[in-house]
Amino acid sequence: MKHYTKEDIVRIVNEEDIEFIRLQFSDIFGQMKNVAVTRSQIEKVLNNKIMIDGSSIEGFTRIHESDQYLRPDLNTFAILPWQPAMHKTARLICDVYNPDGTPFVGDPRYVLKRTLKRAEELGYTFNVGPEMEFFLFEADDKGLPTSRTADAAGYFDMAPIDHGGNVRREICLMLEEMGFEIEASHHEVAEGQHEIDFKYEEALTAADNILTFRMAVKTISQNYGLHATFMPKPVFGINGSGMHVNMSLFRDGKNIFFDPNGTKQLSGEAYSFIAGVLAHVRGMAAITNPLVNSYKRLVPGYEAPCYLAWSASNRSALIRIPAARGSSTRVELRCPDPACNPYLAIAVCLAAGLDGIERGMTPPAEITENIYLMTEAERKAHGIDSLPGNLLEAVECLSADPLIVNTLGEHVFTHYTEGKRREWDEYRTRVTDWELKKYMIVY
Repeated sequence: MKHYTKEDIVRIVNEEDIEFIRLQFSDIFGQMKNVAVTRSQIEKVLNNKIMIDGSSIEGFTRIHESDQYLRPDLNTFAILPWQPAMHKTARLICDVYNPDGTPFVGDPRYVLKRTLKRAEELGYTFNVGPEMEFFLFEADDKGLPTSRTADAAGYFDMAPIDHGGNVRREICLMLEEMGFEIEASHHEVAEGQHEIDFKYEEALTAADNILTFRMAVKTISQNYGLHATFMPKPVFGINGSGMHVNMSLFRDGKNIFFDPNGTKQLSGEAYSFIAGVLAHVRGMAAITNPLVNSYKRLVPGYEAPCYLAWSASNRSALIRIPAARGSSTRVELRCPDPACNPYLAIAVCLAAGLDGIERGMTPPAEITENIYLMTEAERKAHGIDSLPGNLLEAVECLSADPLIVNTLGEHVFTHYTEGKRREWDEYRTRVTDWELKKYMIVY
């Protein structure tokens, strides 16, 4: 991460002929918002004087208490490389503050920062590496997405059957211009599905990077006449898109999950972290898998783990421990999807893992068999529970988990669950094409 002062940013704005600065922040559902200002306002920006109307943002404030301020994180300053080269545009990611100078409790970035402060008090640094999957669909002559991919490729395939190679290449190059370290990019299992992996970062930077990544993928794909979507399950009958979250805790520069003398070279803290996540993952699901559509991905048979188990190798388990050891030892949670709010998702993952460590929790025995092939009775015999089956069940599990509720805070919890219950009601009252085809003639 670069470290900028106010003077650095003023100098770069002038030297690089930057005419616009986008001040970016997130609503509680993970949608990026922004206010754009011209370079003439840069001093005002850097002195935290830019205001927004919080009553216009989902889950923020009421109309009679709407004034809020954007405080830019100077280290997030970056030029947006897909914008015109003349009169460039830069961005700063901002925290949201109240007029009295206190952090706004409904700011998702603050929720994560508050949770990271708890880890810091325990002596930990939390690192996160996401694996982002997405689909590319053709757009129609009005620029609206279709369900066509014109792509018959599968896992690791190449052109000419992979039609997204050039798009992925440009995404990777432009993200590297912004400071990302891209580790790999490839075609995924499903037709039109792609993955780009970037290096792990400290958790707050990782969450910022996820929002930037989604914006870059959508913007650059549009330039190719394609529509990129992070919807978890856009096509029936094929794999959906996940956002596997790789997590590690460091203390004094050392990965505390690694123990060369431990079982599977994992430390007691690693096992307790796993146990904490498993104990709270049902309560986390409405955050890590936030859409009605999320639960159409979390079904057996499409590589999306839906059963509560862990393994050092078994990809049907919810939590996997990749083979790398030493400083690369990590816990991979495989259920989250890329539609989540990354600040909230990372916050609840950390809170759950820390709870496991603080309480000295022990995970259940490792499951090495393919869980998808087990019968319900076999899963029960192994004590394997499952994730919530739909969004409403997930919201109810969240509401019943005090740790996750407290991690979000009363404001975010209340507004988030209210919004998700509205989403569920809207879904359950709709008459779908499936229902019409199934019932119209027969009944």
